[in-house]
Amino acid sequence: MLKGAEIILVPNDCGCMNHRLQALSTRAYENMVGIVMANPPGENAGCSCAFSPIVWDKTGKSVSNTIMLADNVTEGLYLAKFDLEELRNYRKKDMMGNTFRNKAYQELLNDRVEDPFIRLKL
Repeated sequence: MLKGAEIILVPNDCGCMNHRLQALSTRAYENMVGIVMANPPGENAGCSCAFSPIVWDKTGKSVSNTIMLADNVTEGLYLAKFDLEELRNYRKKDMMGNTFRNKAYQELLNDRVEDPFIRLKL
């Protein structure tokens, strides 16, 4: 959002979809961007999808942000429609998107690696 992205396309080729779908839905909400993932079908795969960042309707009621979700085995070409004007208006009103606080993350962004995360070079 900070650099103007409105929709992010994620080309993918992997399995274990349930956790990935939850993460993509959350990233759409947190970053106030539409997210679309394309993934080839297969056992424990597939699930091409599109998520909106919009999780509240105009009355403040929580709504699903799933625009499109394919099953795991059907091969197809899918269409996901985003209302960009609605997305832009939503960005002006909701609290998410511009919540990055650089000073708070300085320690997390430093390159120092300590145990138990030191990896042996083979």
